[in-house]
This record gives sequence, structure tokens and C-alpha cells, in this order.
Amino acid sequence: MSFSIEGKTAIVTGAANGVGLAIGRHFVEQGANVMFADMDEAALAREVVCEMTDEGPMRIFAGDLRKKLAVKNLLSATVDAFERIDILVNAARQVQHTDPLDPDDDTVSTLLEQNMFAALRLSQATARRMIKQSEGSTKGPVGTIINLSSIAARRTHPDLMAYSIATAAADQATRSLAVALAPQGIRVNSVAFGSVMSASLKGALKEHDEYREDILSHTPLQRIASPSEVCDAVQYLASDASNFVTGQVITVDGGRTLIDPAGCAAH
Repeated sequence: MSFSIEGKTAIVTGAANGVGLAIGRHFVEQGANVMFADMDEAALAREVVCEMTDEGPMRIFAGDLRKKLAVKNLLSATVDAFERIDILVNAARQVQHTDPLDPDDDTVSTLLEQNMFAALRLSQATARRMIKQSEGSTKGPVGTIINLSSIAARRTHPDLMAYSIATAAADQATRSLAVALAPQGIRVNSVAFGSVMSASLKGALKEHDEYREDILSHTPLQRIASPSEVCDAVQYLASDASNFVTGQVITVDGGRTLIDPAGCAAH
């Protein structure tokens, strides 16, 4: 059983910061070629460009992947740089608070577009590319798509209603695409995580130290995950070790979804 992704080419969205950036860097360390994609061109330049070389395994793409032209350009840029696409990691996620009693609050539609529809359209376009590049080949898997999800799909909090709805929709898109693409040899899975010590959570803990105790008291393993623990789960799904795994939402949450979530904010 091999967890190797060496020599494979991956697109990682949401890769300018947080868990997306950690996954991109982890993949490079594991020998993969990686296209770091994000809307935030300045952050990509700050975090990634300084580590790039002309012939190295890292490239960046800045663009709004809610737009069809940006999706097309991302795929073209990746193929131009690395000749093929083997892995797509949809790590771009937006979290916004919602007023659940305000009918004029459009956060649900905003997050559905960003967290579900944009990822779905990119997955469909990438799958077409994977199928095309595999024509004439009879060996090995065609490709794998991994979506980053959240325990918010199963554990609700009123302030995060829109995020929970969008995440649940994304999980169903994972399952539906997995069935649709299985005959073509493309696997589709998700990693749903709880509290991870990302830059945004670090900032939140600095401003609200009481969040830490709230998180720990609702997590059976009584700690916050490191980004590397999400990276390891994503690598497993990207590797040949998971060749018979598709349509699954793997939970990395320290047991948080196993206990009563009442009163627990979704940090």
C-alpha cells in the first residue's frame, strides 16, 4: 500500500492561506507538482512566489473561480506548466455569519455559490480534462478529486446557518459526482474537519481566549488539530492507498461530532 503522490500534478484552490496553503506545501514536500490557486493574488505572491523556481514544482494562478473563464484558464495554465492534472483539491471555503431570521440576508446564496457551485463547476471541468488525458491508456487510476468540508454540515449553530447549508450541499455534490465519475475511473471524496489551528483560528483565539476552552470541552481528544493532520488525510485520498474509496466524507475532528453539540460554536 503506497501513500505516495510523487510525480503527480495537483491543483489546490484556496491555496493562499490556511489549510489550502498547508496542503499545497505538503504536496510539494511529498514530490508532487502543485498549482496554487486563489483569488488573493497578493497573498499568493507573499506566501508562494518566494518559494518558486522556473523549473520547480510550484506555480500560482490568481483568479475568481466562480467565473467560467477563470476555470478554463486555470486548467490551461496547469497543463501548460505540468502537462497533466491528476489531483484536484477544492480547499477554497468562505465562512460568514448569518441572521437566520432575516429574509433579506443573502448569505446562503453567497456561500452556496462560493463553497458548492464554484467547486462543482471546477470539478466537472477538471474531470473532463482527466478523462481526455487518459484516452488510450489502460493502466492506473484516471484521477482523484478531494473537497474540503466541515463538521458544520452535521452540527448546526444558528449564526452559521448559511455555512452549514452550503457545506451539506457540497457533501452531497461529492457523493453524486463520485457515482457519476466512477465509470471513468475518477474518485471523489471529502475531508470534513473540526477545529484546526489555522491562521484565522489563531487570530480568533487571541481576541476571544474563551473559545479555546469551548473547543476543548466539546472535543473528546481535547486538543485542536494541526493543519498537517488534515494534510495527511487529504494525501491518503490523493494516493493509490485509497483506490477503492469514493463518495466518502472522512471526518477529522477529534471526535467532536460524536457528542452533544448544544451551545458549541463552530470554531
